[in-house]
Amino acid sequence: MTAPGRSLKIGLTQWHATTDVAANTAVALRVIERAAADGARIVVLPENGLMLGSNVAMREAAFDADSPTIAALRDAAARLGVVLVVGGLKNSTPDGVFNSALVIDRSGQIVGRYDKIHLFDANIGGQSFEASSVERAGAAPTLLDVDGVRIGMLICYDVRFPELSRELAAAGAEVLLVPSAFVQSTGEAHWHTLLRARAIENLAYVIAPATVGSSTPDVVDAFPTYGHALAVSPWGEVLADLGTETEAVQTVDLDLDRVGAARSKLPVLAGRREHAVYATEPTVITVGATEPREGTDD
Repeated sequence: MTAPGRSLKIGLTQWHATTDVAANTAVALRVIERAAADGARIVVLPENGLMLGSNVAMREAAFDADSPTIAALRDAAARLGVVLVVGGLKNSTPDGVFNSALVIDRSGQIVGRYDKIHLFDANIGGQSFEASSVERAGAAPTLLDVDGVRIGMLICYDVRFPELSRELAAAGAEVLLVPSAFVQSTGEAHWHTLLRARAIENLAYVIAPATVGSSTPDVVDAFPTYGHALAVSPWGEVLADLGTETEAVQTVDLDLDRVGAARSKLPVLAGRREHAVYATEPTVITVGATEPREGTDD
């Protein structure tokens, strides 16, 4: 008799977030309920899903572990028996404000967090995003273990730094989480390509919840986000795409045997040669200008 395969049901979420924390929290609770009812064992929320505005506004509204919103999410996790990853929020701590993904276990306890390492300092379409002016960068890659499945944690802009996802995969991650509030213009150009690339090069599932929609008129300096929350297979196939739905959730059943099968076909993790790539300076081959040979045109 063949032994049953390893699997994990995960809730992929998406919604239109604003500066209205109460309204955003109500949406979060609804999608968590829907994912749990569909059998999800872990539910992942988007970056800035609980409050999306300007960097300054989000910092001023930074959450702490005792906030009513976090308490409501903890209660939901305990009541529904799901692991909850609050995909990214301005997190007020004694050491400063971080962009953190909080992990809440099935008893409703906050058991850890990942602090975003790569902060979004960019100029897109004439709008400046200076995340480092309002939050501190995280210092360490973070892995989450759920039901024996090792999961690597990233947040949004981290996806543009492939060395982070590769380190997580090399440490055993079979799933990469990328909760995001991806800017509309860069999302149209890069979102699907980046997420599929991270899945393909690491032969891992990628789960990327997202915020979606244009900023509302009363939200000063907010920015439209792309949506298209994605689930991608270890072979690069898009398993789910929530498009531009303003409140959506889909439970995706991850077959972890596919990770092992893909990595057996393409053992890229075992084939890494870090000593050659990272331990030495690149060799530079210089080709200088030469005089034309005799009898040839100049």
